[in-house]
Amino acid sequence: MAKKPNQNPADLAKSASKLAELKARILFLIGALIVYRIGTFIPVPGVDPAALADFFDQQASGLLDIFNMFSGGALERFGIFALGIMPYISASIIMQMAAQIIPSLQQLKKEGEQGRREIIKYTRYGTVLLASFQSVAAASWLQSQGTLVVNPGPSFLITACITLVTGTVFLMWLGEQITERGIGNGISMIILASIVAGIPSAIGATSRLVSSGEMAPATAIFMLIVGIAAIIFVVYMERAQRRIKVNYARRQQGRKMFAAQSTHLPFKINMSGVIPPIFASSILMFPATIAQFFGSAGDNPVQRTLQTVGANLGPGQPVYVLLYAALIIFFCFFYTALMYNSKDTADQLKRTGAFLPGIRPGAHTADYIDRVLTRLTFWGAIYIAGVCLLPEIARMFYPSMPFNLGGTSLLILVVVTMDFMSQLQAHAMSHQYEGMMQKANLRNYGRGGQLR
Repeated sequence: MAKKPNQNPADLAKSASKLAELKARILFLIGALIVYRIGTFIPVPGVDPAALADFFDQQASGLLDIFNMFSGGALERFGIFALGIMPYISASIIMQMAAQIIPSLQQLKKEGEQGRREIIKYTRYGTVLLASFQSVAAASWLQSQGTLVVNPGPSFLITACITLVTGTVFLMWLGEQITERGIGNGISMIILASIVAGIPSAIGATSRLVSSGEMAPATAIFMLIVGIAAIIFVVYMERAQRRIKVNYARRQQGRKMFAAQSTHLPFKINMSGVIPPIFASSILMFPATIAQFFGSAGDNPVQRTLQTVGANLGPGQPVYVLLYAALIIFFCFFYTALMYNSKDTADQLKRTGAFLPGIRPGAHTADYIDRVLTRLTFWGAIYIAGVCLLPEIARMFYPSMPFNLGGTSLLILVVVTMDFMSQLQAHAMSHQYEGMMQKANLRNYGRGGQLR
């Protein structure tokens, strides 16, 4: 009976270091999210916390409550992270779209790592610019509310703007550190933490409504069932793909003849991700935000018009629902056409000797991919619009919903969680694969390094 070879101590040390690296990444992610959550509770200097809390209680289920959810509750306390990571996301989306239109940015994309760094640098500059504009608007609006600021004036505006911009830049840096040293996309994990932080309070508010008799227990159970069904549906749709078969012709390289191979091009139903609902909600919230700055309606016709527009474009309003659906569908087609070039794919397939069965290479292949993408984008747009409008339709029939977990939030929760789990599994599989390879080498080689 052959003796089982002893495992090399160096291999054991390497395996242990891999496990230690995975644990270190998870601990870094947890530590970074804890730092973020602590920052949401640190208020901007000069704000009256008690008056601000009373003000947000009066604005419950309004526009501010939606912004507050994406900031992880920091806006409600006007914390140093009140702007959240949204300025960075907006700057990133703008740069992605500009890189498809502006020739100089297109050239940067083709320059590899160096070009990517330049685009990231421009994105950071754009983040600071957007954060500066939003901080001035937020601080001015807060000061105009009267009793929310202890000592209003230029000193408060300067301090608040510097604090808010610094908080956004710190979150941008923290997200990059999570991406590099943690697990998952750092910016996405910060947004996920912001949304998850509001779930316990929503559950508590629902429980209080049920216990006080303002909501029937059957209604709460029905909402729970609908939420679970929506999550299952989103997971199924996010994993759904249309695979186009690709054949590689038999080729000869030197004296060797390589047999024909076959693979596929995977196209997701949702090619645009969560970009369309983010764009659509941003556009629709802009008039309502302007109306908030002008306060209550008065004798000024412009002021009354803005208030009317803001009221009709508020969440749960029929006009808001219709425009929201139309903008989501538009941006699904627009963003997919912007980010995916079927002609480049067809040219690349032609250069590598690949072809689609029954389709001529070149322009015919590009037309066929365009038709497939158009059909997929149509159903993907219907799917995204349906998920995003489900909470809005529910809010039309039940205006006093105790939470504002919209379809965009649901998509972010599911998509980011799926991405996090896939990266975690990839790290674990990499460790297991290396361990299997080491065991195979030990079986095939003796102690003296001779092949058995």
